[in-house]
Amino acid sequence: WSKGEQSTALATATDSGLQELSDWNARYRQKFGHVFLICASGRSAAEILGELKNRYSNKPIHELEIASQEQMKITELRLRKLFSAKTKADSTGSQYSTAVASKAEKERVVIIGQHLTAPLEGFPAKAPQVQARTRPPITTHVLDVSRGSPAAGIEVRLEMWKSSQPRPSFGGTDIGGWVLEGCSTTDRDGRSGQLMSIVDALSPGVYRISFN
Repeated sequence: WSKGEQSTALATATDSGLQELSDWNARYRQKFGHVFLICASGRSAAEILGELKNRYSNKPIHELEIASQEQMKITELRLRKLFSAKTKADSTGSQYSTAVASKAEKERVVIIGQHLTAPLEGFPAKAPQVQARTRPPITTHVLDVSRGSPAAGIEVRLEMWKSSQPRPSFGGTDIGGWVLEGCSTTDRDGRSGQLMSIVDALSPGVYRISFN
């Protein structure tokens, strides 16, 4: 599947293009600490190289988000292929284990399918047992690395990004976008205490914690 997804890139690549792609891959890994991830299906070598160069200028936290989204695309694509192959084999009456994959791979398909359909095959009349929270959904724990012990008496502030802009510009100056959620001082165990209300569902968004 990996080779098939990269077939367009390989078919459109030149020797010089492959070398340039290899060089940029090395630069990318040195900067971000992980390989360059992209869903390569249907993309030419030039497209992949262009995307690599564009993403190289990203901040690490932004690039990690993009890379994880690309990984999700790859995972979803391969799951579709996996279940499509199983369905085709079942409809034609052929032996899936010999025509598509080994017995172990067939068992993995069954396990994945059970996980995906589990919520639909449950017992709706029985309410799920949910334990009440004892701490807010966002907390922090501060350690004093110079002493190897918890850091007590550290002022901690939790803020949430609330602005017309969807996200703050990391590394830039953001004025008026951060709203204070709560503040506290770490206890003798270095724990921040209650920085926000104890709720079961956390409002999605961008949060930041500041330490004094």
